[in-house]
Amino acid sequence: MELSWESSVTDSINAIYLLFSAYLVFVMQLGFAMLCAGSVRAKNAMNIMLTNVVDAVVGSLSYYLFGFAFAFGEGPNENPFIGTSYFALKDVPTSSYDYSFFLYQWAFAIAVAGITSGSIAERTQFSAYLIFSFFLSGFVYPIVAHWVWSSSGWLSPSSGSLLFGSGAIDFAGSGVVHLVGGVAGLWGSLIEGPRVGRFDAFGNPVAMRGHNATLVVLGTFLLWFGWFGFNPGSFNKILVPYPNTTDQGNWTAIGRTAVTTTLAGSTSGIVTLFSRRLLVGHWDGLDVCNGLLGGFVAITSGCSVVEPWAAIVCGFFAAWVLIGLNILALKLKLDDPLEAAQLHGGCGAWGLIFTGLFAKEEFVVQAYDAGQIGVHRSYGLLMGGGWGLIGAQLVELLVILAWVSLTMGPLFYLLHWLRILRISPDEEVAGLDISSHGGYAYTAPPEETGPQFYAEYMRMQINS
Repeated sequence: MELSWESSVTDSINAIYLLFSAYLVFVMQLGFAMLCAGSVRAKNAMNIMLTNVVDAVVGSLSYYLFGFAFAFGEGPNENPFIGTSYFALKDVPTSSYDYSFFLYQWAFAIAVAGITSGSIAERTQFSAYLIFSFFLSGFVYPIVAHWVWSSSGWLSPSSGSLLFGSGAIDFAGSGVVHLVGGVAGLWGSLIEGPRVGRFDAFGNPVAMRGHNATLVVLGTFLLWFGWFGFNPGSFNKILVPYPNTTDQGNWTAIGRTAVTTTLAGSTSGIVTLFSRRLLVGHWDGLDVCNGLLGGFVAITSGCSVVEPWAAIVCGFFAAWVLIGLNILALKLKLDDPLEAAQLHGGCGAWGLIFTGLFAKEEFVVQAYDAGQIGVHRSYGLLMGGGWGLIGAQLVELLVILAWVSLTMGPLFYLLHWLRILRISPDEEVAGLDISSHGGYAYTAPPEETGPQFYAEYMRMQINS
C-alpha cells in the first residue's frame, strides 16, 4: 500500500532527527578523546587518543557483526535475555528498525568502551585494549541493552510482562551505558593495580594531574553538546503528537529532556565547584568538569520522566556521590586516572535510584506510550507511585553489577595471567607514546628527561 505524502514527510523528519542525534552522540567520541588526552600526562597523550579511535573502528565491526543482533534481534526464537537475529544487519531494515536506528545505537555502543579506557589509562598494553574493546562493545554491553531497551527484554518497560508491573526505566542509559562502562573500568583498574608512583612507600597518594586543562575543558563542552543527542535523541521520533492536545507531542518532551539534562549537569558542576573549594582550598576547574559530567550521567536514566526541579535534586546528590567515591578510591588505593569508575559507575547507579524516586506518571506515559489517554504506569516512590518502579531500578542496578563482573572481571584476569594486560615498569616510566607508538604526541614534553625519539628509547633498551 502506497504511503500518503503526510506519512512520508513524517517518516522523513523522524529519520532526520534520529540521524542528527546519532551525529551528536558520535561527537562525544571527540569529547572523550580531548578529555582523556588532557587528563593524562603528556607522555601518554598519543596512546589515549589512539584508544579512542579504536573504540570507533573496533566498535563499528563488533556491533555490526554481533552487537546489534544481541541487543535488538527479534524473530521466532526471541527471548528476554539475548537477541537472536539481524547478525551483520541481515534482514534490516524492518518494520521496527532501519539503518538510522542502527547508527544511533552504534554511537552508544562505542561510548561504553571509551568509558572503560579512562580507568586503565597510562599502563595498559594496546593489544589487550583491542581485545576487551571488541568484547565489551560486541557482547557485554549489547546483552544489557537487550534486557532494558528491547521490547522482548525482561527488564524492559515495553515488555509484555513487566517486572514488578513496571519494568526498569533507563531512558538513555545511566545503567545500560554508564554503569556498564564504569564497572568494567573498575575491574580493569583493580586487576592492573595503580600506576608506578601513584602511591608512595607509606601508601599516601601522589598527585598525577593531567597535562592540559584546555583539552579537558574542550572535551567537557563537546560531551555536553553531544549529550543533547544522547538524552533527547533517545525518543527516536520527534513528530509524535499526544492525544487530546493541539500543541504537545514528543517535541515538547524532547525540549523538556534537554532542559533537565542541562539543569542536572549545571547543578552538579556548581556544587562540585564550592565543595572542592572547601575541601582543597582553591577553585579547581578540572574537578568542576568531572562534577558537571557526573550530573549528566545521573540524569541520563530519568531525563524524560522527571520535572526540571527534580533534575536539580539529581545533580546536587550526583556531585556528592562523585566526591565521596573519589575520597573512598584514594583510601582503597584505586588508581583511575579519569575517575571513570566513580563518575560513570557511581553516578550511573545514583541515576537509576533517582528515577525510581522522582519519575512522574504523566511523563512516563508520554515517553513509553506516546501520551495515550487512560494508560497507567508505575512511577516514582516519592511522587506517590509505590514500590514497583524503585524495585525494578534496584534489580537493574544489581544485575548489571553481576553481569559485568562475571564477564569483564574474568577477561581482565585472563589477560593479566597471560601477561598481555599491563606494560612493564620501564615502559610505563618512559611513557606509552615513546615505548609503544613511535614517539610523542607533541614535541618531547618538557617535564620528561627520557628519550626524545623512539630510536633513542630502543637503544636504551638494548644497552640496559
